[in-house]
Amino acid sequence: MDTLQKITALREELHLHNHNYYVLDAPVISDLEFDMKLKELQQLEAKHPEYFDEDSPTQRVGGSITKNFNTIQHEYRMYSLDNGYSKEELQDWEQRVHKGLGTTEVTYTCELKYDGASISLTYENGKLSKAVTRGDGFQGDEITNNIKTIRSVPLKLKGDYPEKFDIRGEIILPLEGFAKMNQELIEIGETPYSNPRNTASGSLKLQDSALVAKRPLDCLLYSIIGNNLSFNSQFEGLEKAREWGFKAPKEATLAKNINEVFTFIDYWDTHRHNLPYETDGVVVKVNDLHQQEELGYTAKSPRWAIAYKFKAEQAATILHTITYQVGRTGAITPVANLEPVQLAGTIVKRASLHNADQIAKLDVREGDTVFVEKGGEIIPKIIKVDFEKRPTNSTETQYITHCPECDTKLIRKEGEAQHYCPNFYGCPPQIIGRIQHYISRKAMDIEGLGGETVALLFNAGLIENYADLYDLKKEQVIPLERMAEKSAENLINGIEKSKEIPFERVLYALGIRYVGETVAKKLAKHYKSIDNLANASLMDLVLVDEIGERIAQSVIDFFYNEKNRVLIERLKEYGVQLEAQELEDTSVSDKLAGQVLVVSGVFSKFSRDELKKAIEDNGGKVGSSISSKTNYVVAGDNMGPAKLEKAKKLGVAIISEDDFITMINN
Repeated sequence: MDTLQKITALREELHLHNHNYYVLDAPVISDLEFDMKLKELQQLEAKHPEYFDEDSPTQRVGGSITKNFNTIQHEYRMYSLDNGYSKEELQDWEQRVHKGLGTTEVTYTCELKYDGASISLTYENGKLSKAVTRGDGFQGDEITNNIKTIRSVPLKLKGDYPEKFDIRGEIILPLEGFAKMNQELIEIGETPYSNPRNTASGSLKLQDSALVAKRPLDCLLYSIIGNNLSFNSQFEGLEKAREWGFKAPKEATLAKNINEVFTFIDYWDTHRHNLPYETDGVVVKVNDLHQQEELGYTAKSPRWAIAYKFKAEQAATILHTITYQVGRTGAITPVANLEPVQLAGTIVKRASLHNADQIAKLDVREGDTVFVEKGGEIIPKIIKVDFEKRPTNSTETQYITHCPECDTKLIRKEGEAQHYCPNFYGCPPQIIGRIQHYISRKAMDIEGLGGETVALLFNAGLIENYADLYDLKKEQVIPLERMAEKSAENLINGIEKSKEIPFERVLYALGIRYVGETVAKKLAKHYKSIDNLANASLMDLVLVDEIGERIAQSVIDFFYNEKNRVLIERLKEYGVQLEAQELEDTSVSDKLAGQVLVVSGVFSKFSRDELKKAIEDNGGKVGSSISSKTNYVVAGDNMGPAKLEKAKKLGVAIISEDDFITMINN
C-alpha cells in the first residue's frame, strides 16, 4: 500500500470511528486506539503536505483564527416558532391546521426542543461547505471553521444525499461536559459559566477554532431544506439525515393525532431530566411536507409548527426595591430588584413588573417574598407574592408620577397599559435609546459602535441625535474611555460605511413608532423614497397592503414634527440612502399586470418559489390567501380542500400549471 492509499484508508477509518462514537454513541475501539491512529495520520500528513485535505479527521482540532465573521444571507430564511404553554393552545393550533388544510387527516412529528444555539449547515456534493448562525433569520455569521471542530457534524456524507441542501439544527453543550468545564474553572479559581445554552452560543463566536475544539460541543439536527428532496415527510427527513451521517436524536416520534402528541409531551415533561442535554419543550410539526407548503408562513413563523414549552421553573426570593426604566419610546418599565436566586441555570437579580396594572394586580411591594419564573424560560417575571411572609410594616406600592430621568410628568393614554415620558427630545434615555436603535445590527449596523459607546458620546456632549454621528471626527472620539486610535478609526469608518445601507433599513433605523422591519420594507417598496412617504396622507398610507390606521397615524405624526424633518434633511446631506435603489429589472412581460394570483399545491414543472417569481416577472402579484381580490388560483396536486372550496365560493378562476404556462407564453 502506497502512502496516499494508507492516508486515505486511515481517514476513512477515523471518520467511521468518529461517527460511531459521537453520533451513534457506540464506539468499537478504545479512546487510546483512536488517539494512536489519529497520531499516525497526523505524522503521515506532516511528512506529505501534498496530500492535505481540509476534511481530514486531523483538522477537527482547529487552529484557524477568524478576526471578523462574515455576514451571509440565508438562502432559505430561518423562521422562529410560535410558542404554546398549554394543551388548549395546541388544540387551538390543530384547529387552525385543519381549517387551513380543509381536512382532519393530519399526522404530526414530535421532537424535543433542544436548548442551544441555532445553526444552518450547507452541504454541496456531500461535503460541508458553510455553517451560518441564525442571526436575524435573514442573515447570520459564517462560522464554518468553528463548526468543523464539532465531531458530531459530518464533514463528508454517505448514501443518497442531494447535490446541495441545507440542514438546520442546534449546537448544544451536554450537561456532563458543561459540569466538567466548570469544575476545571473552579479548580483554577476562575468564575464558572452560568448555563450550557449561553456557553454553547458564546463558544461558536470564539476567534480561535482550536479553543472551540476543546469544548465538548454537540450538534443535533432536525430539519432538511432544499429542492428535489427524496422524501415527502418530516419524519422521513429525520431518517434520511441519520442515513447520511447526521445526529438526529431518535427520541422523535410520529403521532397520528393530537392525543398522541399529548402522550409524548407528558412522557418527556417527566423524563427530560434524564437526558444528557437540556431541553425546554417539544416541537410539533405537521408531518407531510406538501401540507406544510400548503399552510405556509406568517411574517415570523411557519403555520405548520408550534413549540410547546414545558412549565417554567420557579424560585422564591426577596424583592428589595422597585425601580423604573425609560425606554427609547418613553415607555416606563418598572423593575423588581431581587435577592439573587438560582433559576433555570442562571442567577436572577432583576425581574420585569411590566406596568402599573400588573403591580396592582399582584399587590407586590418592596420587602415581599415573591415567586419568580422565566417566561418562556428566558425573561424573569414575578408571578405571585407570598402574603404570609409579608413584613408587618409593609406599605402599598405607589407608581411614580414623574420621569425618573428628567422629572417630566408622566402620561398614560387611554387604552394603553404603560405610562410614558412625553419629553421625547429632552429625556436622556430616550435620546440614547433612539441612537442605539439607529446603529443596531438590523438597522444601520455600524461596526465599531456599540450601545455603551453611544452613551459615552452623548454624555460627552458629542452627539444629541443620530444625525450628529456623521459630524464626528476621530480626534473627538479618541479621548473617550476605552477608546484607542485604531478603535476610533474603526468607529468613524463604520459610520461612513453606513451610508451604503439600503433605504428599507434606514427607514427602520429612524425609529418611527410601530414601524418594525416588516412594515419598513413594505413602506420602502411602496413609496420608494423618504420624500414620497413624508408627503403621503393618512388615507394613502392605510391603503398600503397591511398598513393599519395606528401605523399610518404614527408615520404622519413623525413627519409632522419639525425636529424630525430637520434630521431627515441632514441625513440627506450626509449621503444616507433615503431612496430605494433601482434593482435590475427581471421582468419578462406585463401580461399579468393588475392580476393577483394565489399558488396552491405541488407542481411538476416549477417549484413553488419559481412559480411565484414567474408571476412577479410577468407583472402579477402573488397573493398569500384567497379573497375577493384574487383573479386566479394556480392549483397543483394536493391543493388544500379549504382553498378549493373558498375559490369556488368566491367565483375565482382555478387554473393548472399548464394553463399558467400558456397564459404567460401567449
